[in-house]
Amino acid sequence: MTKITFMGAGSTVFAKNIIGDTMLTEALRDAQIALYDIDATRLKESKLMLDNLNTNINNGRATITTHLGPKNRKQALKNASFVVNAIQVGGYKPGTVIDFEIPKKYGLRQTIADTLGIGGIFRTLRTAPVMLDFARDMQEVCPNAWFLTYTNPMAMLTGAMIRLGGIKTVGLCHSVQACVPGLLSNLGMDKSVKKVKAKIAGINHMAWLLEISEKGKDLYPEIKKRAAKTLTQWRKKGEKNWDMVRLQMMLNFGYYITESSEHNAEYAPYWIKRNYPKLIKEYNIPLDEYPRRCVEQIKNWKKQREEIVKNTKLTHTRTHEYGSYIMEAIETDQAIKINGNIMNTGLITNLPQNAVVEVPCLVDRNGVQGCYVGDLPEQCAALNRTNINVQLMTIEAVRTLKKDAVYQ
Repeated sequence: MTKITFMGAGSTVFAKNIIGDTMLTEALRDAQIALYDIDATRLKESKLMLDNLNTNINNGRATITTHLGPKNRKQALKNASFVVNAIQVGGYKPGTVIDFEIPKKYGLRQTIADTLGIGGIFRTLRTAPVMLDFARDMQEVCPNAWFLTYTNPMAMLTGAMIRLGGIKTVGLCHSVQACVPGLLSNLGMDKSVKKVKAKIAGINHMAWLLEISEKGKDLYPEIKKRAAKTLTQWRKKGEKNWDMVRLQMMLNFGYYITESSEHNAEYAPYWIKRNYPKLIKEYNIPLDEYPRRCVEQIKNWKKQREEIVKNTKLTHTRTHEYGSYIMEAIETDQAIKINGNIMNTGLITNLPQNAVVEVPCLVDRNGVQGCYVGDLPEQCAALNRTNINVQLMTIEAVRTLKKDAVYQ
């Protein structure tokens, strides 16, 4: 029987998506599901929600258990085939608040702060030790399990788990699945363009749409033409569209980026400038955006809890999240292609080999195997390297526990 362990199961909505998907996957319907968290209330709520879902869409075929706190962690992980990771160490308070408020005192402004910069670095420093504790337990009780991690900063934490934890790990982010549909929709091409072929590679949150075509026709010329016109119109009207940074980056560097504009505004030095605040306004860059989202989510949770946790008629439709598809492919040996975050074992030839890259991957009973990409366009690789520098230095700080490495 397949055992799936969910770390951070108190993330009720995300647990619904991932575990709900497995309940709609024939090869995984009879799975033993172990839910782990350090918050007793949230763990209980997720269990109640998944029990209802198991009854309604799975005829009760899955077995669901809960495991609270570090003392019960090994039991949750024991004999797992797959470990899904969705933890957030520190939460909104104190973690996120500190990540934003202290840098702000010194004039450093951020939008999301979960990937790079001060926010990304400190998120890694408080999260990596917890995940490496998971790795030590996994080495003891489920050494062959696949670790499917959704926790940010994706590249840093995936790299730490592979290089320092010695665990078979793939980092998963849904920005790849959303990239092409979002771009075409924003430019009014989603109705006319249907069967699209796309190739995406780079690093997490800064992967590049290298190719996009329909029936052999390159769509980039039309995309760039519309993007230039759209940006001009938005500026004239003062329209508050959140894709402005990405479209401008595409026009300057030639390729569209997977992750949103509010993210990418803080991955390059061009946008958030104290001595040029006009740029922030012109490109609608939402400073302090992630804390706003946290406050909104906390505020809305009471209503959402009624709709999800206590809903005895709760149902589910399989999502586009990669998790269940990876598990299914490994269990059944029916190969699929995904984009995953893995070590750069010569896959992108002009990025460092000790970095984590986001590339097309083949998944079958052999696990997640990266596909060769070759060289990225040099300007794309150059921007990726600026981010990779921070990622590698932060992993070095985790490895050595030296404060100097954090400053460096």
